[in-house]
Amino acid sequence: MEHELTLDEITKFQKEYEQNKQNRIAELAVVTNGVQKASFNSEGIRDLNRTFSIEIPTDNVTDQKQSGRCWLFAALNTLRHEFAKKYKAKNFVFSQSYLFFWDRIERANIFFNHIIETADQPIDDRTVHFYLQAPDTDGGQWHMAISLIRKYGLVPDYAQAESFTANNTAAFNQALNMKLREDGLVLRKLVQDGKMDEVKNKRQEFLSEVYRMAVIAFGQPVQKFDLEFKDDDNNYQLDRDLTPLEFFNKYFTDDLDDYVVLFNAPDHEYDKLFALPFEDNVAGGSPVRFLNTKIENLKKAAIAQLKAGETIWFGCDVGKSSDRQKGILAADLYQTDTIFNIETKLDKKQRLQTGASGSTHAMTLVGVDVVDGKPRQWKVENSWGSKVGEKGYFVMDDKWFDEYLFKVVVKKKYLSPELVKISEGPAAEVPCWDSMA
Repeated sequence: MEHELTLDEITKFQKEYEQNKQNRIAELAVVTNGVQKASFNSEGIRDLNRTFSIEIPTDNVTDQKQSGRCWLFAALNTLRHEFAKKYKAKNFVFSQSYLFFWDRIERANIFFNHIIETADQPIDDRTVHFYLQAPDTDGGQWHMAISLIRKYGLVPDYAQAESFTANNTAAFNQALNMKLREDGLVLRKLVQDGKMDEVKNKRQEFLSEVYRMAVIAFGQPVQKFDLEFKDDDNNYQLDRDLTPLEFFNKYFTDDLDDYVVLFNAPDHEYDKLFALPFEDNVAGGSPVRFLNTKIENLKKAAIAQLKAGETIWFGCDVGKSSDRQKGILAADLYQTDTIFNIETKLDKKQRLQTGASGSTHAMTLVGVDVVDGKPRQWKVENSWGSKVGEKGYFVMDDKWFDEYLFKVVVKKKYLSPELVKISEGPAAEVPCWDSMA
């Protein structure tokens, strides 16, 4: 039913507002200080003391700077802690820039795959629009990192240092996406005209141009390097002339297929495996899959893995109920309803259904405080540098875990046999506009 707002209604609203003196107090506080500062709830963080009964020894943090590479930083942080534990090298860091270079090439290639596959669909088709809207982005998933590592290996950060563009991706993203959209329109027309031989040639031409752009932006990807470091006991280590794949295969023994992404999306069926093919970044790589289950299963597996001394990649809605500078993730951190004299009751399921929440950032769990058999708070390693939080580390209360954490990456041995079986079975594909994305 259509309604036109009248001036009489506006006058009525003004009178109702002025009748409550508390509104004016709230107005003065918010106009001067902003919503978050005015509604900050110090009582909501009283119990967050950064003491953890289970804590993995970690030290320096990484910094993704002005880029959306959190998924890659979190994945490499998980692997570097494994390397640190095995080789006594606590502050060893892998090159994010090296894998990020290959991610851009692979994503361009898979974008062309999608464009060719959907060339028979109208350009305003919902899926076609999705692919053209953001052909190549910074964001990603755990399985995307795994696909890159399997194909291209790993290198230390000193072997391929961060470039300016890797740290500040906006301008490059704009240039690359403009090119890819134009290339996509060319390929669509060639397919529609039945010129498949020309499609193949044009695709190669376009990929070569993308490679050129990536080299200019990030530098040539390293092909061989010397592994050289001093371990925590000050012993000198040297292994010469390694390729990235040789380094990975020689120094890492864990099977990357042993990891499962547990997801908590109450708007989807529980204890079911879902696939997100539109988020795959490497053709022939590890498909992006989520095993959707109750939040208790995520916590149980995460605690078991932390007890075993292994860190955990996780995805969350970091912008909700958080303080970046203090490094706090607490469900009752702000009392905005009190400030505005309203009452909002959307639960996690409803927030997903309405687009009010979703997975926006990836970090690493490195500790948990378990009291009387239940988690009280969690220690989080972020990738925003050491000037935020406590030297780059955040603390998360358990209620925030319930409400704003969506996925954890855990090994199968920390799951029940029932969940392992589901993880190894068939996956139901979801569309690109699904809330799991």
